[in-house]
Amino acid sequence: MHARILLAGAALACATALQAQGTDDGHAGHGTQAAAPADAMATGEVRRIDRAEGRITLRHGPLPNLGMGAMTMVFRAADARLLEGLAEGDKVRFTAERIDGALTVVALEPAR
Repeated sequence: MHARILLAGAALACATALQAQGTDDGHAGHGTQAAAPADAMATGEVRRIDRAEGRITLRHGPLPNLGMGAMTMVFRAADARLLEGLAEGDKVRFTAERIDGALTVVALEPAR
């Protein structure tokens, strides 16, 4: 009698363990998405340039590293040389970061 109970218990334990190893991967992939690199370049269009103030207005796509969606906004230029050779309407790729609380373009190049 004890052997049957032990055998039934062992079978139940094995069945439960095998079921836990099943192929149900309904939650596979959760939390495995790679974060966007901080230096990922966004696309944008130059709307206005204020060289005297070192600012540029860009209509841009999403900025994942800043958690921002597409919009038009003013950025500070990290270096005035970033604004050289630009004109309103130019398509650009750029990287922006929050520096001392200000949204700042730290890299900018013509879009290809």
